[in-house]
Amino acid sequence: MKKTSFFLLGSIVLFFFACDFVKKGKSEETNISIAKYVDPFIGTGAHGHTYPGATVPFGMLQVSPDNGISKWDWCSGYHYSDSIMIGFSHLHLSGTGIGDLYDIRLMPVNRKIDLTKPVKSRDDIAYRSSYSHDEEIAEAGYYSVLLKDFHVKAELTSDLRTAFHRYTYKKKELQSIIIDLGYAINWDKAIQSKINIEDKYTVIGYRFSKGWAKNQKVFFVIKFSKSILDYSLVADGEYVKKQKSVIGEKTFAQLFFNELNSQEIKVKVGLSSVSIENAKQNIANYDGNFNFDKVKDKAHNVWNNDLTKIVVDSPVDSLKTKFYTALYHTQIAPVTFSDINGELRKENDSIVKVDGFTTYSTLSLWDTFRAEQPLLTITNPDRVADIINSMLIYYKDNKVLPVWTLYANETNTMTGYHSIPVIAEAYLKGINGFDIEKAYEAMKNTMMGDERGLKYYKKYGYIPYDLLDESVTITLEYAYNDWCVAQIAKELGKEEDYNYFIKRSNAYQFLFDKETGFMRGKSETGDTWHEPFDPKYSAHRLHADYTEGNAWQHSWFVLHDTKKLIELHGGNKKFTAKLEQLFTESSEITGDNVSVDISGLIGQYAHGNEPSHHIAYMFNFAGKPWRTQYWVREILKTQYFATPDGLSGNEDCGQMSAWYVFSALGLYPYNPVSGTYQIASPLFKKSTIKMPNNTIFTILADDTSDKNIYIQSATWNGKPFNRTSITHNEMLQGGTLHFKMGSTPNKNWGI
Repeated sequence: MKKTSFFLLGSIVLFFFACDFVKKGKSEETNISIAKYVDPFIGTGAHGHTYPGATVPFGMLQVSPDNGISKWDWCSGYHYSDSIMIGFSHLHLSGTGIGDLYDIRLMPVNRKIDLTKPVKSRDDIAYRSSYSHDEEIAEAGYYSVLLKDFHVKAELTSDLRTAFHRYTYKKKELQSIIIDLGYAINWDKAIQSKINIEDKYTVIGYRFSKGWAKNQKVFFVIKFSKSILDYSLVADGEYVKKQKSVIGEKTFAQLFFNELNSQEIKVKVGLSSVSIENAKQNIANYDGNFNFDKVKDKAHNVWNNDLTKIVVDSPVDSLKTKFYTALYHTQIAPVTFSDINGELRKENDSIVKVDGFTTYSTLSLWDTFRAEQPLLTITNPDRVADIINSMLIYYKDNKVLPVWTLYANETNTMTGYHSIPVIAEAYLKGINGFDIEKAYEAMKNTMMGDERGLKYYKKYGYIPYDLLDESVTITLEYAYNDWCVAQIAKELGKEEDYNYFIKRSNAYQFLFDKETGFMRGKSETGDTWHEPFDPKYSAHRLHADYTEGNAWQHSWFVLHDTKKLIELHGGNKKFTAKLEQLFTESSEITGDNVSVDISGLIGQYAHGNEPSHHIAYMFNFAGKPWRTQYWVREILKTQYFATPDGLSGNEDCGQMSAWYVFSALGLYPYNPVSGTYQIASPLFKKSTIKMPNNTIFTILADDTSDKNIYIQSATWNGKPFNRTSITHNEMLQGGTLHFKMGSTPNKNWGI
C-alpha cells in the first residue's frame, strides 16, 4: 500500500483551509488538501467489507477492483489479503454483509485470451492477474494498480455518473481489453446479457442479473480513446463469428486496439437502470472527454468540498487519517440512482421520471438511521430530503416504506422500519423539500400493516417468540418506530394518532425480565419466557430471539424511554452496574450457530455491529457521565485503526464510520429523532463544523489527550455549561462549546 504524505496543520491555518476549500476545493497558496488524509484501504481487510476503488460523494458508479472470490469477506469485491485481480467493475457495496452488484467488468490484457474455457472458480479465469500492494494506490476519487501478469498499469477515477479508466501498456505489446458480463461473485448471477460493437470507438449493451437485488437491469455504454481494430465475442462458452452483437446468459468480448501510436487506452463508462440511450446521456454531458487527469482532479476537489464541512485539529496525523477516512466513508452511500434526465427503473420494471430531486438507492436503514443519517442532516441536508423522496416513490407502489433497498429492489433485509426515524428526524430538524403529510401517511400506514410481524405486534402488544424468529429485536425496534410516528403525529396536531402510537411505544416493557435484567422472548400466552435462557447465546437468523446478536447486546434498545428502562432495572445504581458488567463480562459467545456479525468485542459489547452503538452513552442518563467518557474513548482507541483491518466489523454503508466521526467530535445522536446529541469526550483540541444554515459550531477541548479523557468543566458561548447533551437547534445557532479536560473524572460535571 502506498501511504500518503501528510502535513502538520495548525488549527487556525486548517480552519482557513476549510473556508477556502468550500469555494475552490484546495488552498492555492499551499496546494495541500484535506482529501489527502483519506485512505480508502481502511476497512478493506478483516471484516470491514469496504472497497478501495474510485467514486465521488454519493456517486452512481463505484469503479473498483474485483478479486473474484465468493466469500463473506469479499462482499465488496475486494479484500486486502488477496493478491489476484480479475478486473474492474462499476457497481459495488461499501461495507455490507451481503455481496451483490459487480456489474460491467473490464480487464486490460496483453495477449489473446481463450474466453470459451469453462469457469467454475477464479482459478479457471484465464485473464486473472497477480498484483502487489507495493504497486497499488488508493486515494479519494482515484485508484491504480500494476497488473503484473499483463504489464499493464490500470488507473480509475469517476464523476457522478461516469467512470474513467486509463490503461498504460508496455511498448510494442498487444493492447487488448476484456469485457466480462458473465462471471458471478457471491450473490450475483447473470440472467441475460448483451454486447454490441456499435462503432469502432463504442461498445453498448446490458446485463440483467439476480441476487440480493432480484431484478437488476444495468445498461451500459463504453467509449474508447482508440479505435477497435478487431474483436472476439463469446456467448455461453462459444465464439460467435462475423457478428457485431451477441446475446446470452453469460457474454464476453475481447477487444484489440492499435498499439503503435500510444501506450495508453482511455475509457469512459456510463450506466443506466433504464436504457442504453440514458447511459449515453449520462456520459455525453461530461465536458472532460478523455482527459483522465482533469476528471481525477475534479473528483479530488469535490471530495475536498465535502470533507471540509468538518475541520479537526490534531498534531497526530493518524488521527486525521482515521477521521477523514471515516468522514469519506459516510459520503459513499446512499448512491445516486436516477439518470441525468431524472428517469429510473422501479423493481416492477416501470420507468418513472422525477423532477426537482435526485433519487437514491442502497439504503441500509437498519444500520444508517443510528448515526449515518443524522450526520447527513448536518453535512448534506438536501440529500436527506431527496432520500426521503426516494422512499416515498417506493411507498407509492408498495404502500409500505422501504426496509433495505438495493438498485431500487426491496431486499427486506434486517428488522424494523427505519425509514420512519429518518423521516421524523429530518422533519423535526427543519429539513424541507418533501411532503410531510404524504410522509406521515406512509409512516402511519407502514406501522399499521400486518407484514413482518406487525400482525402479532398489534394483537399481543409484543411479538411472541413462538410465532416469529428474532421477536425481541423486532418488538424493541417497532416500539421505537411507533414513538417516532407519535412525534410527527403530535407535530401535525393528530392527537388521536399520537395517543395510539405513544401508548404502543411501551411495547418494550412486555419483554423486560426483572429477574435477569434482560429483554427476553415471551410466549404467545404471555405467561412464560423462552427457556432455556443464556444471555450469551447467539443463533444467526434461525430460531433466534435477537437479530445478529444476543441478550447482552440487544436488551438496551430503548432509545425513546431510557429513563423508564433505568427504572425497570431498579434505578441508576443497578442500571450502571449492569452496564459496567456488559463491558467487563467475558467475551464468550455461546451456541452452535453464532452470528458472524458479533465482532469488535469489549466484554459482551459488540462494536462491530450496530445494535451496540448507542450503549456507551447510556451512563449519561444514569448519573455517571464520566463512564460514558471512559468507554467511548476506549472504543475509539481499540476499535479503529489507520490500517486495512482498521474496522472491527462491517462498515455498513457509513454507520461504523459515522459513529467514529460523531464520537471523535465528542457527540452522538443517541436518539436521532429527539434532535439531541449526547456528549462524551472530544478527541480533538478543536473541531469546526459548518452547519446547514452556514453558521459555525466549534468544539474546543483544552488539554485533551490519551490520558486527559474526562471533562472537568465546560462553557457554551462563554457561559457555564453543566449538562451532558446539546440540541441540534443550539448547534444551528453557532457558537463555541468549550471543554477543559483532565486525567481524573469530575463526578460533579453533567449531573
